[in-house]
Amino acid sequence: MPTKKISRLTHDHIFNEGNPAAERGTRAVMWITAAMMVVEIIAGWWYNSMALLADGWHMSSHAFAIGLSAFAYAAARRYSSDPRFAFGTWKIEILAGFASAIFLLGVAAMMVFSSVARLFSPQTIHFKEAIFVAVIGLLVNIVCALILGHAHDDHHHHSHEHDAHDHHHHHDLNLKSAYVHVIADAATSVLAIAALVGGLFYGWSWLDPVMGIVGAVLVAVWAKGLLMETGKVLLDREMDHPVVDEIREVIALNSDETRITDLHVWRVGKEAYSCAVSIVTRSATLTPEQVREQLRQHEEIVHTTIEIHRYD
Repeated sequence: MPTKKISRLTHDHIFNEGNPAAERGTRAVMWITAAMMVVEIIAGWWYNSMALLADGWHMSSHAFAIGLSAFAYAAARRYSSDPRFAFGTWKIEILAGFASAIFLLGVAAMMVFSSVARLFSPQTIHFKEAIFVAVIGLLVNIVCALILGHAHDDHHHHSHEHDAHDHHHHHDLNLKSAYVHVIADAATSVLAIAALVGGLFYGWSWLDPVMGIVGAVLVAVWAKGLLMETGKVLLDREMDHPVVDEIREVIALNSDETRITDLHVWRVGKEAYSCAVSIVTRSATLTPEQVREQLRQHEEIVHTTIEIHRYD
């Protein structure tokens, strides 16, 4: 008969560790970004600047994505004690990142379409006014980055106080995605300013729509990276993670007559992994508790299901 045992753990501590500073920060940044987005889109349309308009639409994607991050924090907190979530509500945050990445791809396509249309039918651009608005947009991005950076530092400080034996920090992917949105937005603001300055001083009117296309490519590249990162978590594609080799090495240390017949590893928290393993052994004394104790040296393994089969 197989011997099976599932470890007991503090569900709320492992899976539902909140980040109040990040939730407050993302909410504030969402409102600031939304306000600036409206200003940039109206100004881009009024002053005929495609780069400014592209930056405004790009900012709309960020306002949406950062709003999703704020919503995800609130939803994860609200349902944190719901027993129907076997491994907590952390993946709500990942789902929000995945949804915002899909939205970003649509925005990138729209930016390319608009910029190409302007390339073939150029219109008069009010350069000085557009530059002024783009610079304000860049300053707003810098303020937002500082707010999120402060939230990140607060969370690190909080983690240190409450977990003195934790040797490494668990990065908050939801906060990271909001932060990267702001940084990417700052980059497109810089592109818009460069395009408008080039047009104002050198008469390169083609530079404005070209920078709109470059900005769209930036958004698409970022969206692809976010889709892959969040999709990997949502689809439990973790069997190439170093922790899998670490589990194999730990079990192989027992004896040459002990081997793994089935192993599943999946991610259940920011840097928390669950594993289900079936072991075949000749050892009469090896127990699931011994294997679990051996695996405890790897802090990221928080939940184990161990099944041992014996053969003669």
